Amino acid sequence: MSSDAVAITREAWGSTPDGPVERLTLDNGRGLRVRVITYGGIVQSIETPDRDGETANVALGFDTLQGYLDNPGPYFGAIIGRFGNRIAEGRFTLDGVTYQTPVNDGVNSLHGGTTGFDKMIWAATEVDGGIALTHVSPAGDQGFPGELSMTVTYTLSAEGGLRIDYLATTDAATVVNLTNHSYFNLAGEGEGHVYDHVLRIDADEFTPVGAGLIPTGKIAEVAGTALDFRDPATIGGRIRAGETQMLYGRGYDHNWVLRPRDGEPESAAFVVEPVSGRTLTVLTTEPGMQFYSGNFLDGTIIGGSGRPYRQGDGFALETQHFPDSPNHANFPSTVLRPGQEYRSITIYRFGVS
Repeated sequence: MSSDAVAITREAWGSTPDGPVERLTLDNGRGLRVRVITYGGIVQSIETPDRDGETANVALGFDTLQGYLDNPGPYFGAIIGRFGNRIAEGRFTLDGVTYQTPVNDGVNSLHGGTTGFDKMIWAATEVDGGIALTHVSPAGDQGFPGELSMTVTYTLSAEGGLRIDYLATTDAATVVNLTNHSYFNLAGEGEGHVYDHVLRIDADEFTPVGAGLIPTGKIAEVAGTALDFRDPATIGGRIRAGETQMLYGRGYDHNWVLRPRDGEPESAAFVVEPVSGRTLTVLTTEPGMQFYSGNFLDGTIIGGSGRPYRQGDGFALETQHFPDSPNHANFPSTVLRPGQEYRSITIYRFGVS
């Protein structure tokens, strides 16, 4: 047990051709229990109580390692990198040199390419309040320049928060955009759709997209669009009404431009599930956040509950720099150079209303 009264247990959890996998359980002693596996740094489960004190897992995922190996596409709970979200045609130019990364989402690169950090085995050590995961990505990994050394730290707070600290350094100029791809259902994993969850996003703008969900480079107001969540609204209201169909497909998969940060985690979103009363507050230092409403879940994946995951059965709030940033000079830079540190903090805070 750490000095922050977070109990940590470790267990063997299978293996891959790259080596053995561990599962680590973090328990803050006040109702929040988080399980993380060293494969992909995946947040496997998040147990938190409802307003009546009944605990349930609110994170989508699997109860065996094989589930993750067989179903990599949803990226359930994983650390995403080197570059979270999309890069147009997998190509970018840095310091006059053009780099090509694997194309794995139509004609574009998604979440770092075909073998991203979600498929690596991370080394785990215990720290105060949680665990630190480390991994070194060699120069040329998935086409990205520079050797990237990373530490991703998961810690729990007494107040019900899961804090994720990202730290990376490089020996050559590169681009970096790390995030976590947890899917949430505050009613409980496998308990059906999330369309009745009420969401607020603290953003006045978003980045419009074209073909393949690649940003056009513009920054637009959310006012008057189906992306306006400045006042709380149900996730499914506009989807059910067909307001998202023409511009946004079957639901949401877009980047919101968060209000300016000052280096400390600030509010990005708030979600409440009316029946259970469970709430989720997202705080981050990042300039953007991808809200994804589980559009591509199609019922073919069976989750840890033994129930199929269908469209809309979970949502993700991925804090990030903007998609395709290396190809848009007006977006916040994702360039990391030798001697610099990439640092990012996101907090997922759970509570009840």
